[in-house]
Amino acid sequence: MTGVVTISAAFGAGGSVIGPAVAEHLGVPFVDRAIPYTVAAEIGCSLEEALAHDDRAEHGLGRILAGAARLPNVTLGGMDVHLPQRGVLPEEEFVRRTEQVIKEVADRGEGAVILGRAAQIVLAGHPGALHVRLDGSRERRIARVRESLELSAHEAERLLIDSDRARTAYVKHFYRADPADPGLYHLVIDSTRLAAAACVDMVVTAAHAIS
Repeated sequence: MTGVVTISAAFGAGGSVIGPAVAEHLGVPFVDRAIPYTVAAEIGCSLEEALAHDDRAEHGLGRILAGAARLPNVTLGGMDVHLPQRGVLPEEEFVRRTEQVIKEVADRGEGAVILGRAAQIVLAGHPGALHVRLDGSRERRIARVRESLELSAHEAERLLIDSDRARTAYVKHFYRADPADPGLYHLVIDSTRLAAAACVDMVVTAAHAIS
């Protein structure tokens, strides 16, 4: 059975670059936006509704959690936040279906690289799965965000703070876990200090060695 690699990446740590490169080296699919499309098809909702429950800060739930985290109202995974009323699709149902898709991808035996969506927790006990965390200092991640998005220092820092808060809130809310906890991973890399190619090589080597 070909193994699965899950990648959890802090904002600015290069997950969207390193993930696809690892998949290409391993010769397996890179699973990212495919999950919302698949879940949307299964539950019959629009892609927009599906993305409203995605965990990335630039869409739906991530933006809601990031923007609302300062408003004390409801206790959410250790944070006091206010959550606006959602539409037809309960968040828990979307997460349940997303978990189902992640597990189906892993059980096919064809291998995959899955970015985000707490896949390291969903597949924690899956045989042959390698769980990787990409992270780095706030300063280095801000510098990368500034360079890649051509933002001012203030804009980059604000985006990073909101994005980190959103991604952490998603995992804390639905899984009562901290995505930065090294205990969730086999391999933790400071991808802000190493070249992307070196990070890819490390993950690929670990993926071949996992048993």
